[in-house]
Amino acid sequence: MRLLIVAVGQRVPEWAQTAYDDYAKRFPPELKVELKAVKTEPRGSKTLETLYAAERERIEAAIPRGTRVVALDERGTSLTTKALAERLKGWQLGGDDVALVIGGPDGLDPAFRQAAHERIRLSDLTLPHAMVRVLLIEQLYRAWSVNAGHPYHRE
Repeated sequence: MRLLIVAVGQRVPEWAQTAYDDYAKRFPPELKVELKAVKTEPRGSKTLETLYAAERERIEAAIPRGTRVVALDERGTSLTTKALAERLKGWQLGGDDVALVIGGPDGLDPAFRQAAHERIRLSDLTLPHAMVRVLLIEQLYRAWSVNAGHPYHRE
């Protein structure tokens, strides 16, 4: 199984890339994690619908057919670490690759969010995009650790 993180925005601060890379290398070979950064549509004088459409096209092009799509959305389901671990276990048993999608500065196209197989939220707080990448991969690693019986999660 492969976890694909699709994130709108190609440039992140060095600290965020370092933290992301540190977690990415910890995953076992049977659970590959890959990041695909897609270009943010330049804002200029474009309408929100035009921005959404351009970014949606790039996101969809980055996701292979047959991949389960999980949109990160502030209105999505809030999960505990244990609930995310259960979700990860279900994805692994299902056998399909999973794409977790992080939107751009204006979020994700509403139709894309609705079409996603699942919508989850990482926090009630508004987070910088670079931080979302780090938080997401850390939580995925933590979920894997819980499922593997490692003492990474403390109660």
